[in-house]
Amino acid sequence: MKEENFISVTVNMAGFEYDIHSLVKAFYPACDVRVTVGEEKENGSGPGLPDLNIRFEEEAVLCSLLSGGEDGTASFGGKKVEITPDMPRAEVKNRLKQLLYVSLSEHTGKQLPWGTLTGIRPTKIPMMMLEEGLDDAGMMEYMKDTYLISEEKGKLAIEIARREKQLLETLHYENGYSLYIGIPFCPTTCLYCSFTSYPIVSWRKRVGEYLEALEKEIDFVAKTYKDKVLDTIYIGGGTPTTLEAGELARLLNKLRDSLDLSHLKEFTVEAGRADSITAEKLKVLKEGGVTRISVNPQTMKQETLDLIGRRHTVEQVKEAFALAREAGFTNINMDLILGLPGETAEDVRNTMREVKKLKPDSLTVHSLAIKRASKLSQWIEENGITALNNTDETMQTTMDGAREMGMVPYYLYRQKNMSGNFENVGYAEEGKFGIYNILIMEEKQTIVALGAGSITKRVFPDGRIERCDNVKDVALYIEKIDDMIERKRRLLED
Repeated sequence: MKEENFISVTVNMAGFEYDIHSLVKAFYPACDVRVTVGEEKENGSGPGLPDLNIRFEEEAVLCSLLSGGEDGTASFGGKKVEITPDMPRAEVKNRLKQLLYVSLSEHTGKQLPWGTLTGIRPTKIPMMMLEEGLDDAGMMEYMKDTYLISEEKGKLAIEIARREKQLLETLHYENGYSLYIGIPFCPTTCLYCSFTSYPIVSWRKRVGEYLEALEKEIDFVAKTYKDKVLDTIYIGGGTPTTLEAGELARLLNKLRDSLDLSHLKEFTVEAGRADSITAEKLKVLKEGGVTRISVNPQTMKQETLDLIGRRHTVEQVKEAFALAREAGFTNINMDLILGLPGETAEDVRNTMREVKKLKPDSLTVHSLAIKRASKLSQWIEENGITALNNTDETMQTTMDGAREMGMVPYYLYRQKNMSGNFENVGYAEEGKFGIYNILIMEEKQTIVALGAGSITKRVFPDGRIERCDNVKDVALYIEKIDDMIERKRRLLED
């Protein structure tokens, strides 16, 4: 990123820096955004970019903006919104974001599909209103007025919230839990990835030690939650199928021998990379009680797969999917990513044509998120952000394709710095919904997370949530496993 490609924002009161940064970044994804608390600075932004000043007064918030003309002094004018000294902070924040959105929208000519919403869980809003008994019209009016959300995204959020609510009512909240197990190894690290993952070739000799540490955590869970109902298990990563068939069998046997799986509604394993899937591994997963797997192409364009470091072919994806069907799996998910480097609308249409031939049971569509910790961030510095092109058209292509396969949207989340400022959506056939995916977003049930880099979230009866995390470094996780267990003990034991 060039040093001059930045936008300066000055605000005279602390407390809203994150919200300001996220919204300005949504309008200017290619720019660095610098939010400073203090007095107004003149012409702080890079050449040709707007300079913003936000000022809180006793009964108003004011936003002034310089257009960034050639001399840096062309005034765009100012706007304000009323507040009161006793107004709740949430309302002040909403009004501030509305003010900032209108100012930037007029200046750029852009409309953001999700309006002022910058958080990752937009369905939480209609979910709360559903619990209060509001109808669709009331929910839509509130979201439009408060968050300036588009009609299309409002309808999507409401549809998904209704479906989520129905699914979550079948779970055990207070006397139940879900289990996540992280396998932090991959064949290679993808260009866009920021998850805790390590090339399996460097760790092959220590996988046994890693499994031993996991087994200690499983024993702790078995003892601590022996009287609770286990609703779902999700083994993710990384790529769990980088483990050899015998190693997978060891892990699955340990789960079956240690935990009561009789109430399990879903058991998912991210098979993920086609170059890690074999018939032998699939047989182990099926015999181990796994009910749902993912075979993730991300795209069906070979040039893109090569660029992002997937190290497998389109044909291998098709072969892996066929092997999974032959192994007896009737709930197979496929992940796609929109906005990958150099991909066009026609590339996305071609990917959907190929996916439809395979007929997966669910489809998760991700809008590419640019993570600072990923190699993609450096790639953008060298090639420019315009090479990442996610649009309304490509989002619509995947939605139409999913519906043509008989799927409906069932969960949704957003991330910072998403291509096109869109969202990630899960589609599935009736009865094939990924329950764990909903749980991780809606935070209605305790999720106990095992493995390096995982985060346990305990949900208390009053809705309060507390977390504890495991260290990301694999060697340190193995060495400090007793410390990791002690952290969980302090969080989970009453």
